[in-house]
Amino acid sequence: MITISNITKSFGSLQVLKGIDLHIERGEVVSIVGPSGAGKTTLLQIIGTLDRPDTGTVCVDGVDTTTLSRKKLADFRNQHIGFVFQFHQLLPEFTAIENIMIPAFIAGKSQKEARQRALELLTFMGLADRADHKPAELSGGEKQRVAVARALMNNPAVILADEPSGSLDSKNKAELHQLFFDLRDRYGQTFVIVTHDETLAGITDRTIKMKDGMLED
Repeated sequence: MITISNITKSFGSLQVLKGIDLHIERGEVVSIVGPSGAGKTTLLQIIGTLDRPDTGTVCVDGVDTTTLSRKKLADFRNQHIGFVFQFHQLLPEFTAIENIMIPAFIAGKSQKEARQRALELLTFMGLADRADHKPAELSGGEKQRVAVARALMNNPAVILADEPSGSLDSKNKAELHQLFFDLRDRYGQTFVIVTHDETLAGITDRTIKMKDGMLED
């Protein structure tokens, strides 16, 4: 599903990634852990095509994304990759269902098709009754589940999450962590999760450890 080879990345004189080789199977739930500054988020952004490596190749769902033009890369990202961040990043002026539908509109889908898919996801999340509520009217856990639903809108092959439970209390953390596995079982997505949460890392299929821009054995 995801194969990266000899990935390096520098910002000025600081080399953040120092030759990363990694393969992640389809349907795996993988956590990436390590101290701050290890390069975890940079690696996630490169896998997600938000940034380009200095060297190496990144293949996602059979496509070498390092060869794509900016336009084709944006289209690929919209259709194949979903993102979940520590802070939900919902648009405050839109309702929950409208926030979820946005990636579908970017992909050119009709309002009817987008709304049907968004309602399906909200129902799966247990949030069907919150569809018309704006983010300010939702709890922290509800907002993060809406953000996960938005990431799933176009049925991407890969979900990338950066500290997805970092802003949640213990109860909502546990529910969000279980949700990732329920979604994998229901929709078959591959999950790559950057986290400092030892509990989450402990239940993923595989934990990848990073230090000083390299993978630890």
